[in-house]
Amino acid sequence: MNYVKEKGFTLIELIMTIAIMGMLASVVLPMAEITVQHKKEQDLRVALREIRDALDAYKKAVDEGRVARIAGSSGYPESLQILVDGVNDLKNPASNARIYFLRRIPRDPMEKDQTRSDAESWGKRSYESSADEPQEGSDVYDVYSLSSDSGLNGVPYNKW
Repeated sequence: MNYVKEKGFTLIELIMTIAIMGMLASVVLPMAEITVQHKKEQDLRVALREIRDALDAYKKAVDEGRVARIAGSSGYPESLQILVDGVNDLKNPASNARIYFLRRIPRDPMEKDQTRSDAESWGKRSYESSADEPQEGSDVYDVYSLSSDSGLNGVPYNKW
């Protein structure tokens, strides 16, 4: 109280100042949360595109005869790890060349369980599975977020 009197502030002015600062803080915090969510959504889009491009490149390599195809298989990899580990290039057998499709498996930015590995953070859909009810199978045809939360656009992350 002495500080208020020394500086010439009245108690009303002090209360008004604190109220205005509180109102400003109540506007800034939600905006910061939206900014964080937007960044995670951008990261999710990039990760999904990266994995899906790698899956498509693997399938293309199989179709071109550069990667061995198991009889009766869809031509998609058995796991995401194969995209990182690489496969022998059948078009260059003398040089023992390998084809790599990913440097690393990106983590689902919406995954909250830190005990899961990067590959386990994704839901995997097999070629035989429907898009409406994705199921794992003998191959990885597509990936999706395991999060049931919705994005800023109102669409659940697991439908992206």
